[in-house]
Amino acid sequence: MTAPVIPQRRERLRSVEVDRPKRVLLAAPRGYCAGVDRAVIAVEKALEQYGAPVYVRKQIVHNVHVVSELEKQGAIFVDEVEEVPPGSHIVFSAHGVSPAVVQGAADRDLLAIDATCPLVTKVHREAVRFAKQDYRILLIGHEGHEEVEGTMGHAPERTILIGTPDEADTVEVPAGEDLIWLSQTTLSVDETMETVRRLRARFPHLQDPPSDDICYATQNRQVAIKKVAPETDLVIVVGSANSSNSVRLVEVALEYGAKASYRIDYASEIKQEWFEGVATVGVTSGASVPEVLVEQVLADLRDAGFDTVEEVKTSEEDIQFSLPKELRRDKEGNIDERALGGRIRD
Repeated sequence: MTAPVIPQRRERLRSVEVDRPKRVLLAAPRGYCAGVDRAVIAVEKALEQYGAPVYVRKQIVHNVHVVSELEKQGAIFVDEVEEVPPGSHIVFSAHGVSPAVVQGAADRDLLAIDATCPLVTKVHREAVRFAKQDYRILLIGHEGHEEVEGTMGHAPERTILIGTPDEADTVEVPAGEDLIWLSQTTLSVDETMETVRRLRARFPHLQDPPSDDICYATQNRQVAIKKVAPETDLVIVVGSANSSNSVRLVEVALEYGAKASYRIDYASEIKQEWFEGVATVGVTSGASVPEVLVEQVLADLRDAGFDTVEEVKTSEEDIQFSLPKELRRDKEGNIDERALGGRIRD
C-alpha cells in the first residue's frame, strides 16, 4: 500500500485581530471509538505476541497517522491477501471483509485475526439472515468503501447498493419482493434517513432493520458538531480523506451553520488565511483519530490567539469491545489488561 505522506510543519500561525473575543468550541464526543480502539490494540498486541512482521489487509482504520505509527512497529499493510507470504499472520481491518477474503486467507494458510468492528459484524449478520429469508436488501453506502464491499460480499446476489438520496429515486428492484434496508455504519444520519424516506415513498412495504445500523460513535460525533456549528465562524475536522465519518463531519458542520469547515490530517495543514474575521473555531475529530492530533491543533490555535477552549459535550461514551479471542491473553497465558478496547488512549 502507498505510504501516508506526513506534511512538513509550516510557520507558526499568527493572531489576527477581530472585533469579538476569540474562543474554541471543542466538540465531545470526538476521536477514537470502541471499534477503532479495539482494532488498533489488536495490531499492537499481535506484534507483541507474534513479532514483526504482522500483515494487515487494507488500512486497519482510516487514519494516516495511525497507519504510519503501526508501520514503525512492524505492521505491513497490503491491499489483498495474495500479497501475504503463506503461513503469516494477517489482521482484517475494522471495516470488515467478505467471506471470499476469509477463504482467500485460509487458502494461503494465513493465521487470520479478525479485527472487524462488532457493529459492522452485526450488519454482516443481518445481511446473511435477510438474504436467507429471501429479502432484497437495499444497502445504503458508498461504492468502493471497504465496509460496503465486505457487507455486499455476505449476500451478493440479494443486495442492491444505493449511494445517494437521488439514487433512491431511480433504483429498480424486482417486483413483488420483500424489501429491507441496511446501511454502512459511518454515514450521515440525516442523508441516510432522507434516502430511506425517498425509498419508502416508492416502496411502501420497505422494512427497517431490527436496530439502527449507523454506529453510536458516528451519530454522537454528528450530534456534537450540530450543536457547535451554529456558533462558529470556522470548523476544523481532524480526520483522513478516506474516513467516511470524518468527511461527513465537514458536511454536517456546513449544513448546520458553520461559515466554513475544513478537514485536515495534521495541524500543520491549517492555513493562515482561514482566520480572517474568525472569532469562534469549532474543533472535532473523526472516530479513527487519536487525541494527540487534536491536541496539536489546539496548540497551533493558541498561536493564533485562541487561548479559550470550551468543551461542548452532548453525550458520554463508555462502550468497550473484547479483543479478538487470539489476543486476549499475554505470552504467558494471563488475561491481558488490554483485553477490552474503547478507552481514551494516550
